[in-house]
Amino acid sequence: MLSEGRKAPDFKLPDDSGKTLQLARLKGRPVVIYFYPKDDTSGCTAEAKDFSCLAGDFAAAGAEVIGISPDSPASHAKFKAKHDLGVRLAADEDKAVAQAYGVWVEKSMYGRKYMGVERSTFLVDKSGKLARIWRKVKVPGHAEEVLEAVKALKG
Repeated sequence: MLSEGRKAPDFKLPDDSGKTLQLARLKGRPVVIYFYPKDDTSGCTAEAKDFSCLAGDFAAAGAEVIGISPDSPASHAKFKAKHDLGVRLAADEDKAVAQAYGVWVEKSMYGRKYMGVERSTFLVDKSGKLARIWRKVKVPGHAEEVLEAVKALKG
């Protein structure tokens, strides 16, 4: 299980525009990585909109915000366009990054067990270390809390 203070696992993933996104290339500034289960579902849409509404504030604080789910780059592009999202979305189709971050877990709904993404957020500092980890995220107010943590990094 990843813990705060450890180096964030690097990754290379295709994003919603078809470009390759690599965490190591973003070193030198804070990076917010939020994992979410699925494009265009109610909770995931609300979370993406919340981060998008604050995109300017995250940028002003020098931070990059990246949403990651197992959906394809094409699904991400459609989701982003439909809801006018202002954050980059990365496709973890083989779930390797979700596994590296410990968010690909067994879930249960209506008594049925299945594997899925546990909504989680990781704040990576300028040096590439995990500054904060939020697991089992509840969407309301979460993006604001993450923004405050980003601002506290600078201070």
